[in-house]
Amino acid sequence: MQVIGIDLGGTKLTSGLIDTEGGIQHQEYVPLEKKKGAEVAQLIKAEIARLRAIASAIRGVGIAVPGIYSANSGRVWAPNIPEWEDYPLLDDLKRSLPKKLPVRIDSDRACYILGETWQGAARGSRNAIFLAIGTGIGAGLLVDGRILRGQGDIAGAVGWLALTTRHIADYSTCGCFEFHGSGTGLAHIARGRLLNDKYYNGQMHGKLISEIGAPDLFQAYDSGDPIATAVLNEAITYWGLATANLISTFNPEVVVFGGGVFGPGERFLNRIIAEARLWAQPIAMAQVRITVSSLGQQAGLLGAGRLAFLEE
Repeated sequence: MQVIGIDLGGTKLTSGLIDTEGGIQHQEYVPLEKKKGAEVAQLIKAEIARLRAIASAIRGVGIAVPGIYSANSGRVWAPNIPEWEDYPLLDDLKRSLPKKLPVRIDSDRACYILGETWQGAARGSRNAIFLAIGTGIGAGLLVDGRILRGQGDIAGAVGWLALTTRHIADYSTCGCFEFHGSGTGLAHIARGRLLNDKYYNGQMHGKLISEIGAPDLFQAYDSGDPIATAVLNEAITYWGLATANLISTFNPEVVVFGGGVFGPGERFLNRIIAEARLWAQPIAMAQVRITVSSLGQQAGLLGAGRLAFLEE
């Protein structure tokens, strides 16, 4: 028996057939190509139809979406997808799918932790956190074997963690932690420092400042670039502070770092752990394991598959 898993991102859709052992078949990557609104939903329906035609039997469909999914209304808020500020995704899908085919939708961060506790670095854990650090920041929270969603399905929006005592206007649009610790935030901080340092002559010198991104920072860091080194050293502190706060609040068995920044951020894991140890509740800190995703870009897809299997 198989399920259909779909991991919807801001720029692409990943889909596949997933079996009970976590095996993925017929995986496909489809770019969104600036699709919006109902066009994105139509792409999801097309992928479901394609995979149903391949499989002999489908138990259900699981979909990870980038943003907030309201379980009560079946609607999605996904700021990276135009016209998905309040999109009725569940109703849209149900209109074109067989009534007996279960469809489950959840946030990508919830699916990340479902994937990692099913087949990844947190396999078998009942209390685990997936800290997704990429363009933005979010956390999948598994507490006593259940996804923690909160009254408005917003639990896990940890980019809004307050990690300093001085509020600045930039925090109002993304949150303190996301401003200092996301890929977008790191690039923004670095670009500002490049503009203000007229004596700078490091590795990023000569590049178009508006195009500097997080990958450029990691590359420059390896050459000892002073701005890249300063920005990433500060980020390590913020990653450690946030990790400490999550450990003290939730007392997890494992914290899994993932997202586009980890990757390259894996090299800093021991320093993040050392920083977290300074701040976290000591007994909880001694009990937790902190690691990096073993599923990488497959975490969301496998989590969507696990979500579909949980339907029964």
